[in-house]
Amino acid sequence: MAKSNLQIAPDATALIARVKNNFQESILTTRNCMETLAPIIAQAAARMIQALLTDRKILVCGNGGSAADAQHFSAELLNRFERERPGLPAISLTTDTSTLTAIANDYHFDDIFAKQVRALGQSGDVLLGITTSGNSRNVIRAVEAAHERDMICVALNGREGGEMSTVLTGNDVNICVPGSSTARIQEVHGIAIHCLCDLIDYQLLGQG
Repeated sequence: MAKSNLQIAPDATALIARVKNNFQESILTTRNCMETLAPIIAQAAARMIQALLTDRKILVCGNGGSAADAQHFSAELLNRFERERPGLPAISLTTDTSTLTAIANDYHFDDIFAKQVRALGQSGDVLLGITTSGNSRNVIRAVEAAHERDMICVALNGREGGEMSTVLTGNDVNICVPGSSTARIQEVHGIAIHCLCDLIDYQLLGQG
């Protein structure tokens, strides 16, 4: 009787080598964009700090892994980052499945964030839009809606910036991670998110 579901034993040496290669590529990507992105991230943090100091809020959106990053960022602000402090007003627009599916069903998936921005956003608020390609239509439409509400936009962007770079205005901030690998871009996005949280806490709480 023929055997089924045969599995080939993995070559541990090859697996370890691939892990090390992933680490090396991540380190290289991060090192290569550190000098360029550091002042841009600081500028984005300043926009967010100004909003928070004037009793405004931060709305966040993205798709897939970027949706997880949106929730990650809002959780760090609403709860805490590395130091004790009162919660800060941040809303991830990716978490309400009833709202998301209602908008996608009644209108279009491209509108799932823009309609929420128009309903929740106020002048002086900040929208953090996350897209590794720069071409996520629903995030781009959210930026357009934010501009209608006189909000500042910060993009966590990737590759060559895509269409996102064309809709941002002079008051907005474009944190664009160059490269072709979505995984590497997302890893730098994670560092950028932690830098934003750290700078917000530093400004509000002082050296810690």
